[in-house]
Formats: sequence, C-alpha cells, structure tokens
Amino acid sequence: MTDRPVPCHLPDRMPKNDPAIPGARDARAEFTTLTLDRRRFLVMLGGAAVATTLPAPLVWAGRAVERVNLQPWTLPESLPAGAHESIAALVGAAILAPSHWNSQPWRFEMDGGALRLALDPARTLPGCDPDQRFAHMSLGAALENLLVAARAWGQQPTVQYLPWGLSSRPGAPLVAASLTLQPTDTRRDSALFAALTTRRSNARTYEGRGLTAAQRAALHSQVPDELRLHWLDDKRDIRRAARTVGDAAVAVARDSRARADHDVWLRDGDGDARRRGDGVTAERLGLDGPLGWFAQRSLHKGGRLRRWSLGLLGHETEELVQASGALALLTSPRRADATGILAGQAYERLALKATSLGLAQQPLSAATQSEPGRAAIARAFGVTGEEPLLLVRIGHAKPVPATPRRAVALVTSWHRA
Repeated sequence: MTDRPVPCHLPDRMPKNDPAIPGARDARAEFTTLTLDRRRFLVMLGGAAVATTLPAPLVWAGRAVERVNLQPWTLPESLPAGAHESIAALVGAAILAPSHWNSQPWRFEMDGGALRLALDPARTLPGCDPDQRFAHMSLGAALENLLVAARAWGQQPTVQYLPWGLSSRPGAPLVAASLTLQPTDTRRDSALFAALTTRRSNARTYEGRGLTAAQRAALHSQVPDELRLHWLDDKRDIRRAARTVGDAAVAVARDSRARADHDVWLRDGDGDARRRGDGVTAERLGLDGPLGWFAQRSLHKGGRLRRWSLGLLGHETEELVQASGALALLTSPRRADATGILAGQAYERLALKATSLGLAQQPLSAATQSEPGRAAIARAFGVTGEEPLLLVRIGHAKPVPATPRRAVALVTSWHRA
C-alpha cells in the first residue's frame, strides 16, 4: 500500500481526536500486509498463492482439519440492541478486513466497557514477517473496519493506542488498542460502510486505465497527517517501479523462511479454505486441475523448473504492476509504537474508498518486506527521509470473490469487569 500527504478534511476522514500516539522506539513493527495473489502470473509460475512471495516447496497433501464456523460477508443496517449482539456486530465488521496471507491474526476482548484489539501470536508468520509489521497493519485494518461500522451505526468511538507488548492478563494475547463507544445522533462513514462487505484485494491483471484527479484526491484524503502518501501515475515511472517490485518478489521467493510460512497458509482448495476459515487457495487464483499439478512440480524445492519459474515470477510481476492505473506508496516520516496500526487503518480506508469509487486495488507486500526492498522502492518514488510502509497498485479490473473469515465466536473473549 502506498500513501502520501495532502491535508484534506472530509467528513469520512480518519478522526484526529484520539489520544496521542506513544513515543518513538527502535523496534520495527509495521504493516506487512495483505496478500498479493495475482492470477495470471501465478498461472504461468505454477501458482504459489499470494503473489509477491511465491513459495518453493508447496504442500498440497490433504490434511485432516475440523470445520470451523465462518463469518458471513454481510452486516446489519443498524447496530443490534443487546450488549453481546452489538459487540458481535462490530467485531463481525472488523474481521472482514484483509490480512497477510489471510492469517487473520486478531483477537477481541470485551472487558467491562472497553473492547480490546489484540494480536494472536499463533497466527503470525515468523518467516516472512519476522518484525510483525504486516501483522500490525492487519490489526490496523481490522480496527478501521470496526470504527467505520461504529460511526455508521451512530456511535462515537474513542481509541487508545497501547504500547506494543502490553497484555491485559498473564498469558493473554498482546493488546494493540483499546476502544470505548458512546451513542451519538450523528452517523458518518456511510459510503465506506457500504464498501465493507464488497472490498477485495484484487489480484487480476488491471486494464491500464489511469485514475481521474477526483479519484486520486478522494483516495489521498483517507490518509492521516501522521503518514504520507506518494503517487506514481506516469507510465514510464510505473514501468521503472515495476522492475523494482519484480526484483523484490524474486528475492522473497528465494527466502526459505518465508516459503515455510507459505506452506502453512496455502490451502488445498476452496473446501479446505472453508473448513479452516483462513489461508489462500490455488483455486482462488484459478490454479485447479492441471494448473495445480504444474504448480507443485515447477516450484518444488530442487525441481528442474525452479530457476525458470523464478525468472517468470519477476517478469510476470513486472507486467502486472505495469498494468496499474497508478501506484501509491504509504510512508512514515518517523517511527512510533502505533505506526503499524495507523498504516493498516490508512490502507483500509484507502481500500474502502477505492471500492466505493469502483476501483480495484491490491497491496504488494514484497516491495516493503525487507530493508533493501524498502530502500529500492523509496528510490523509485523519489522519497527520502521517510520509511516505506506499503505499496498498493490501483486501477480497473473485473471483481474477484471473497475469501473466508473465521466467525466472531472464534476470535472474541468476554471478561467480567
């Protein structure tokens, strides 16, 4: 995902009246993001699932798992009256957010009058997200979904960003933020609320049509003052950036630690994904049947086609990025505890706004996954003195289906005050 500055105050902009963000620290914990799962390049490459990070050894063997309850991609028009029902509705909106490899690394704790958002350590990706930057962004995206729904349902949320690593109880998940709600007569974010159930990370090949000035301004207005959003919309600039993204994708694909994570989250098919309620499928990318057979053999560790497939990965990644209508780079001028959460919130608002405008979008995680990758993409955008957080391609494409989400009951805990 990519972002840049432009102080525009719109009714549905991220609120500025939340408590101050804690001070800076050295630990790097930013957004890693949402999956880059492009169908065309995965077909040719042998389908590693989420694009930018193509795994080498693919695990296709069936594994016995218990079926989990899934969250429907629907939301009520109004906030339910009961306490449990209202919290369930808000969490139901939150978990429709995107996450890196659809790992859904969130937990929600209702303790007295506060709803806490926490990281589930069991659902992080230590190989391809060692500093948990993408996990933090995933939590931020879920938080923003919750805030959008709350405002649309006539609630005024107040958010407290907590120092990373704080736990509400011994052995509990790490809490990232705490929020409280107060009823209000004002309803906001109606357009973004309508996009909560239709937003997708679209991995198809885009049509190459550019964005209008009005569309770009509307997207830019979703980014808070704490972050920056930078744009590339000239075709020559996009082509140069595409080479950088292609190189980053290949570098990630060579990382054995990242491939180990991909094996864990790659699903055997739609049925497997629905049973588990998470992960990414080959079918989701159009790689069923013979294409799935080819994918396994072309990318298997030590296989003859391994080197050839990596070359195709870089080439096809470049072509996909070149077809973008625009590229957006989200950056931060300074490091703070809440930067990753804020980046996830900003990306999600941008994605929801793009959806409401009829635009396709997809975060490209490989470009900001490593220090060399971040330095390279910063040069491509001409950015200095800021840290790249997320690159996003935006344009026009046919819609894609939704991915499964684990049900509210599986991610929510209730505690007595």
